[in-house]
Amino acid sequence: MTKALELIKASRYILIVTHINPDPDTISSALALSNYFHDAKIKHTVYNKDIKTFTALKFLNRFDKITDVLPKFYDLIISVDCGDKKRFGFVPIDGIPILNIDHHISNEDFGTLNIIESNSASTAELIYDFFVKNFLDITKDIAKCLYVGIYSDTQGFSTSRTNKRTFDIISHLVDFGMNPGEMADLLLRNDSLAKYRVIPKVLETLTLHKEGRVATIYVEDNTLQECGASLRECEDALNMVLNIAVVDIAMFFRVLGKKTRISIRSKHNTDVSTLASKFEGGGHKFAAGCSIKTTNIQEAISMIIKEIDEKN
Repeated sequence: MTKALELIKASRYILIVTHINPDPDTISSALALSNYFHDAKIKHTVYNKDIKTFTALKFLNRFDKITDVLPKFYDLIISVDCGDKKRFGFVPIDGIPILNIDHHISNEDFGTLNIIESNSASTAELIYDFFVKNFLDITKDIAKCLYVGIYSDTQGFSTSRTNKRTFDIISHLVDFGMNPGEMADLLLRNDSLAKYRVIPKVLETLTLHKEGRVATIYVEDNTLQECGASLRECEDALNMVLNIAVVDIAMFFRVLGKKTRISIRSKHNTDVSTLASKFEGGGHKFAAGCSIKTTNIQEAISMIIKEIDEKN
């Protein structure tokens, strides 16, 4: 962690990169750093290729500073929560050092300096360690960012990697002014009406495979348009399906560009990162994702199920 701070202090302009199809862990981890850099007058930009489609965390300080435009100059990349450079959404300039901070077991160690801890529940925990081990101040805004990342990637403190350390960190964040009740209102009690229109339609697509052990759901563009909903507002349906007692693996399919994107969740110690890796994806044991080069959702479902059949 001290070497990471040395890299940062030696840089003139830092590009903080969050992964394509962002989730709260990548965004909040980047914003925790951004808040510190802003206070320390360290010049930087937070970049996300798809930020215009992601507004769920607009209550976090400096969220409005995230851009999908690359700066003309940067001499350090800090990659947060990216398993490989393909997740950047752009091709980085050769020779630019990369500080790679991540907790995915599938991370390719592509950085000049790699801070990878696959046992951590979230990348936000590693960012917390960066602050603590370098004796850096954690402000209330930073504490809120770190809480969001940890809460999200532990699925509300419910995954197997949630442990005493997780709650020790949360307790420490409370000491810095983070209010769990306030955060619950912002994270859980701020839904749009469109979300409650689209989720029943997504659940209508539910199909059970492998004697109910595997479940698939999907959404099509016309359904989103009809409900006025975003893809992000559909994703709670995935956790709802995983809550079905018989289901071990739940998958959510949607078309993005010329590919079908699949989010995969599991329980009962079922590792879905290996399944995602078969389609050039990756992730965690209980949460992973991948893309298939087809815009036919049914074809994508068949390909995934076939892979599960062959594996078993």
